[in-house]
Amino acid sequence: MAVASEPRIFWDGNPEEAAEIISRIHLPEGLGTLEPAGSHLNGPSAKVLDEHILAPLGFTRKDAWLCDLLPETRINAGQAKVIKEKYEPLMKDYGLNPVTIPPRPTMFCDQKRSKEILSELEESQAGLLVLLGDIPIQQFLNRVANVNYTTLQEFVDIYGYGNSSDTIINNRKISVLPLAHPRQIGALGAHSEKWNNAHHKWENKE
Repeated sequence: MAVASEPRIFWDGNPEEAAEIISRIHLPEGLGTLEPAGSHLNGPSAKVLDEHILAPLGFTRKDAWLCDLLPETRINAGQAKVIKEKYEPLMKDYGLNPVTIPPRPTMFCDQKRSKEILSELEESQAGLLVLLGDIPIQQFLNRVANVNYTTLQEFVDIYGYGNSSDTIINNRKISVLPLAHPRQIGALGAHSEKWNNAHHKWENKE
């Protein structure tokens, strides 16, 4: 069960930093100890971002302005199950706080969040907007720009994988580059071989 939010978007899972974070979390006596999760849980998406998305584009993390559609921690179905079965039965005996983190929604980016992201995009003055997977296209881009695609596949059918398209967003021309989600690119758990192959062909300029 997760016990702390990542300190930064696309955090690299630094084990020393992880140990320092969990050292500040108090556990009542009798509930065991906390230790950092394995590298397969903390940091693999960051490696994909740095090595397989930014590097092929000629950028480093210092060049990028990173933004999540859903900026706060939310509970997914698996976490909710663990909380109900493992955490809640201990709450009374150990004086544990109730879990107040809301569940993961189906809509990550509503109108209010879209305006916040537009403000970030304006502040960044970025000329290239990289979108990862279908959800940023559907829930953000389709709200703020007049584009002729709603999924990564539709974009690829028109422009090809790894090609960008100039788009007017908030009265400014920006190159938009939809790519596969890091889960697909890095084969992190269940993933699509099609998108994994497409990305690595682009990355290797095949």
